Amino acid sequence: MYTLKKIQSGLKSEAKPIYKKSLFVKLLVWMLLVTTIPFILSNIISYRSSYRSLQHQVIELNRGTLLIGMENMKKYLQELNLLSVSWYSEEDMAAFIRKNTDYYERYTFIQRNLADLYSRRHEIKIVNFYGADAEQQYETDDSISYDALGAVLPSADTGQWGRLPGYEVRQLGGERLLAVHKKLIDYPKSTLLGLLSIYVSLDEIESLNQLLFDPSLETMFMYINTDNQLLYTSSASLPNQSLIGENITAPDNENAKQGYWSGEWEGKQGVYVYVSDHYLNLPLTIIKFIPSTAMNESAKQTLSRSIAIQLVALACIVLSAFVLSYSTIVPIKRLVRSISHVELGIFDIAPTGRREDELGILERRFELMVHNLKRLIINEYHQKLEISTARIKMLQAQINPHFLYNALQSISTEAMRHEAEEVSDRITELGFILRYSMDMSTETVPLEQELNHIGHYLSLQENRFRKKLTYRISCDPAALSAIVPKMILQPIVENSIIHGIENGTGKGRIEVDITKGSELAIRISDNGKGMKQEEIEVMKARYAKHKVLEQEEGGIGLMNVLQRLWLQFGDEFQWDMTSLPYEKTQIRLMIRLKEEEGHESIDC
Repeated sequence: MYTLKKIQSGLKSEAKPIYKKSLFVKLLVWMLLVTTIPFILSNIISYRSSYRSLQHQVIELNRGTLLIGMENMKKYLQELNLLSVSWYSEEDMAAFIRKNTDYYERYTFIQRNLADLYSRRHEIKIVNFYGADAEQQYETDDSISYDALGAVLPSADTGQWGRLPGYEVRQLGGERLLAVHKKLIDYPKSTLLGLLSIYVSLDEIESLNQLLFDPSLETMFMYINTDNQLLYTSSASLPNQSLIGENITAPDNENAKQGYWSGEWEGKQGVYVYVSDHYLNLPLTIIKFIPSTAMNESAKQTLSRSIAIQLVALACIVLSAFVLSYSTIVPIKRLVRSISHVELGIFDIAPTGRREDELGILERRFELMVHNLKRLIINEYHQKLEISTARIKMLQAQINPHFLYNALQSISTEAMRHEAEEVSDRITELGFILRYSMDMSTETVPLEQELNHIGHYLSLQENRFRKKLTYRISCDPAALSAIVPKMILQPIVENSIIHGIENGTGKGRIEVDITKGSELAIRISDNGKGMKQEEIEVMKARYAKHKVLEQEEGGIGLMNVLQRLWLQFGDEFQWDMTSLPYEKTQIRLMIRLKEEEGHESIDC
């Protein structure tokens, strides 16, 4: 006959060959190979072919975006140009600015218009006016010093105004400014009245460019004038001046130039897309750097969609393989698994399906055989169990509770006959204790019976320890009729005696106080060695798990009492424990009374 270890080793030795010869595994592996290899090859080819197509689409899309940005920039420059000629809307502008005008009137007119022009747009930093006589008036931000102002303003020499560009980039401290210069002419006489210069920050230009690129991936550049002055860049690094000169041809006056070239920026490979145009003979160029990673991301998104479709197809194929093999392979595996369980002594077999083919008949016959075998084994076990139970009952019959109680009554009578009244009292108390403890006909009793029982128990213990133990029991008469689980006080009092009196050297005192108001409160205290706070917390954690069947050493135990009260009253029951070693250790049991029960009893 094989032992369990031999059977298990035999099953392990058979598992490997069965796995290797499994038809289901072979079918599944071949299905995966046939579908996975073409799947991988198609993805590689698709990625390579779609990358260039997507790169071209990305470039064309960004060209369109830059064209929109160019139109926005031209509109913005037009707004600045209209600001510079806004003084012509004043009918007497030329008369006020002429040299022969009263100085105070001319100064007031110019200063008022400078202030009005300065307040038109929030990004305007400086508005400066030179008269034809080199007289200067300006309006600027208070934070700009006069020395810094002089470094960016054009010369007051009218002879140099002809070479001054209409738009240029000037550096004020660490900030770039766009300068707009406009000569004021007294038309139609062509008399030069002065030079108006407006300096604006790049806040508005930056706002216009925010929608043209992704700051986390891409970089924007903007150049003006024929010498390609850098007006704006979204990067903290400044580009090489040759970046635009080597790769971009100046646009014709009629048509905008567009194009792209491959290069790198800050160590990243990518593509530069640019658009060039003019505004009032001012060359404008916008360049956008797109890293290869961003274009690869687009290709990956397209590839991901393709992979998702192919994965769904692959999943359908695998699912089909499972469905096709289920009707033949799975029942056989289930039967082999059931045989293995029976060999290990496990006779609980899950019910099989109602198949009508040969495999279904085989499974049902095997299931019937196992049930018959299990019934035979259980019958034999029940016979042995009945024999053991009968023997236990015979032993129990030899010690009958009534017999013990009657025997103790006889001994008490005999003690009274010999005038041993104290012995008679102790025997009588012991009889009451045994009768109460061995009465299993009820699980709950009135609190009065529980107090009588604990009184007999403490009386015996007081007689045992003589002067080492004193006790006091105090109970509200209204609480005597309360129904509580049996044997809830003795285990707690017994713990107090064991830990406080038996293991101690001093005098012990136990007090039981019971009151009844909105709740029934039972307080049991002693002056024993008590418990550490850590031990109390562990006990509370154990109680919170409500493991009713958890065993304790030494009889019923405190945890058993707490769990039985919780089972009886649920959340209406609460308890607490405080301990001051060798002074006072107190356990409080609180049972909240239901309103409909009033102050009469606790119904179980």
